[in-house]
Amino acid sequence: MDNTKNTNKYIILMIIAMLFWGFAWTAGKVAAEHSNAQVAAFWRYAISFITILPVIWYLKTPLKTDRVGYMYMVAAGVLTSLFNYLFFAGLSHGQAGYGGTMVTSLAPIITYILSILFLGITVSFRQLGALFIGILGALILLRVPLDGFAFLNVESSYFLGCAIVWALVTVIAQKASKRAHLMFHTVVVFGITAFINMLFALPHHPFDFEAYDETFWITIFLIGLIPGTFSTALYFVSAGKVGAHRTGVYMFIVPVGAIVSSWVVYGEALELSTLIGCLLAFAAVILFNMKNSSKALE
Repeated sequence: MDNTKNTNKYIILMIIAMLFWGFAWTAGKVAAEHSNAQVAAFWRYAISFITILPVIWYLKTPLKTDRVGYMYMVAAGVLTSLFNYLFFAGLSHGQAGYGGTMVTSLAPIITYILSILFLGITVSFRQLGALFIGILGALILLRVPLDGFAFLNVESSYFLGCAIVWALVTVIAQKASKRAHLMFHTVVVFGITAFINMLFALPHHPFDFEAYDETFWITIFLIGLIPGTFSTALYFVSAGKVGAHRTGVYMFIVPVGAIVSSWVVYGEALELSTLIGCLLAFAAVILFNMKNSSKALE
């Protein structure tokens, strides 16, 4: 009974973390509108890096890895800095709800494909079927059946780039998890990301605090602290309790936060193609993890 209660507690925490990640898409659009992609990208991860340090200390996270582990961290940091820029650049052109739904729906599917190609993961017929459903969902999300390749526009191309880059970051994290604690991996990646984004933000004077209004500073601080540090810590702690094989499913709570918050703030409507594509991708993740779940429960 106690184990069930503890598991339920961590499931609730995981849901909260995912909702905050969803809210970050709408908050990110607000921040991008009150600054620019370069400055917003820098401050998001600078704040996350600074505020996650006390969490690392509190959790007594082991700060050790080997040379290969550091190589993974550098690669992940470079890619995350690219994702971070694409995130704000996409939001400055497109809708927060659509971006949050598209990226979090496509990224797990792309991750599975990359894992099969580069990590040598073997798949069953059921998992191949799941990938087919996921790819179908991705095509519907991109509105290919309706609009052909019209998704290759400014708005969708940024979000598609986000999904591809985040899938690469996820694959690297899977490799790095064998060489370092993921919280240590995360804090180093946060630091590298902030530094790289700072280099691109310098021409825009990111340290000229009076150049950007109060709305920007409040919003970017909340993005860095809550979805950045708070949700990341909740995610890793809860994933360890809920089970790593189940965490992919929880990612599909992110679009709920993105869609609801973007509707409240911007009045963005949810398109039918977005809903269908998201549900198909969600079904694909459940089917793909079903075999792993049964093994974990044995």
